[in-house]
Amino acid sequence: MTIWIIAIIAALCIGLSKAGFGGFGIIAVLLMAGIMPARESTGAVLPMLIAADLMAVGSFHRHVAWKDFWKLLPTTFLGLLAGWFLMGHIPAAIFGHVLGWMVLAMMALVLWQRFDRRVLASITHHPLLATGSGFLAGISTMLANAGGPAMTFYLLARGLDKMAFVGTCAWFFFVTNLVKLPMSWSLGLITSKSLLLNLFLLPAIAAGMLLGKYFLGKVPQGPFEWLLIVMATASALKLILV
Repeated sequence: MTIWIIAIIAALCIGLSKAGFGGFGIIAVLLMAGIMPARESTGAVLPMLIAADLMAVGSFHRHVAWKDFWKLLPTTFLGLLAGWFLMGHIPAAIFGHVLGWMVLAMMALVLWQRFDRRVLASITHHPLLATGSGFLAGISTMLANAGGPAMTFYLLARGLDKMAFVGTCAWFFFVTNLVKLPMSWSLGLITSKSLLLNLFLLPAIAAGMLLGKYFLGKVPQGPFEWLLIVMATASALKLILV
């Protein structure tokens, strides 16, 4: 019963993350890695992310910064290929530690841009911003379904408003997660058992999306993000230290 409760909470978090509260996505990844082997959890989470992506695209398709979207894709695909190669070579015994360190690195990236606003001022128009952010988002989303912080860093640097931020992320992750699907399948990370679990969790994903859409216009996002950074960091440390 405890495992099902954690899985449902993870599904709710995925829905919330796709409605603009991106930090919940890291929480979902870490929760699923806590109830199944870390490597296999990435395959179990992926179809849930795609289902939530479809809901997000349907809700926010009018709010997309297409110029930034297209800039990111070339190096994102390179990052996906690099992550796919690495995933097949990382021993299962240390995958949880790798996942934990990746999440910590992503949280450090988000904290860096929050505490040092000069970072944003200096790189907003730098030609390497999209190149580096796209590759980092690609490799981190392939290895750990944790591309959100890299996208957050890029889109905040570009100065997008809240709705454009959510709409661009919706389309970006919908495309990248679809590309990841055959890669994860080829690695044996998606099975009939994991797909059945995904099917049972669809209502919770939809509930999280609806809840996130409600809060998006009602609640300041700042306090939510700080709470999620703390929670994600604590969960990542747990993965590393176990």
